[in-house]
Amino acid sequence: MRAVSKLWRVWLATGVCALTAACSSVPKAPGMAGDQTFTRHGRFAITVNETTGEQQAVQGGFDWQDDGQRYRLDLISPLGSIQGRVEGSPGMATLTKADGSVLQADGPDALAEEALGGPVPVSYLRDWMRGRVSNTATQITRDEAGRPASFEQDDWQARLSRYDAQGPGLLVLQRAEPGRRITVRLAVDQ
Repeated sequence: MRAVSKLWRVWLATGVCALTAACSSVPKAPGMAGDQTFTRHGRFAITVNETTGEQQAVQGGFDWQDDGQRYRLDLISPLGSIQGRVEGSPGMATLTKADGSVLQADGPDALAEEALGGPVPVSYLRDWMRGRVSNTATQITRDEAGRPASFEQDDWQARLSRYDAQGPGLLVLQRAEPGRRITVRLAVDQ
């Protein structure tokens, strides 16, 4: 149970920066409009494989609304209850957990560090969900349409596929850390 709780914390912190996927019927949040607006809905699975052979896993759903400046990400348990809500805007990120506790920081990376007790470079995820990579990404491969298909950035290996008009419909992210390997799968509900 402790391992699953820790995985939920990892997922909540990771979600700070925009883990989401494909089109959805989730209504737009008030005040969200314009070319940068996107809404995504999907499922996630996080697996942590320890070098001891132990495996921990957690899964659920997510609903994402983003106007390019502000975003809201609801993380949903397999039974349909909201386990956490991440909200952010320039200079602020907030995580509200199902128990009502709130974490707040100046940005998504700082919030992840506060939630997990160590640095996690999660701020790139917002762009990855749109099929964008920064100039610090390496080993970039592209699909036939010129969109990023795989790359490495800040110790994450990413594979993006099943693109729609808003971005990839499937993201598989992997990171090797001392003693464990983390795999995050995000799938868009179409």
